[in-house]
Amino acid sequence: MKNKKPGTNNYSNGATTLIAEGTEITGEIRFHGNLEVEGRVIGNIVALDDNKARVRVLQTGQVQGEVQAPSVVVNGLVEGDLKVSHQLELAARAVVDGNVHYRLIEVEKGAQVNGNFIRVSEEKESTSDKRERHSDSASAAVEV
Repeated sequence: MKNKKPGTNNYSNGATTLIAEGTEITGEIRFHGNLEVEGRVIGNIVALDDNKARVRVLQTGQVQGEVQAPSVVVNGLVEGDLKVSHQLELAARAVVDGNVHYRLIEVEKGAQVNGNFIRVSEEKESTSDKRERHSDSASAAVEV
């Protein structure tokens, strides 16, 4: 995240939805574009047919449920699996209690994952028999 070129971003061209700090939403969220979570979501988050959709769980953000999107950045708490079809960024204050399915990953020092890292092949991202396990770290925090 530190090596990004000035003036570039990973945002989708679609609208941005903000769940502000102090807001709690219960239920599944299905979205296009960008979703920024500063509050709390109790339920799954799913990007709808948008290969540029992005979810950001910011430092004050909490998600209790599965997150499925092409691009995900976590700097808060996720209690559930991450299923990321393109790129996952785990920032220094990220805490993930669940399995991490990814194609590309960036992990900053201090990030914690209590679960397994599962790399999804590019050929058949959704087929479980095409996954490669890189690490079994269930119930143990991984700090980079």
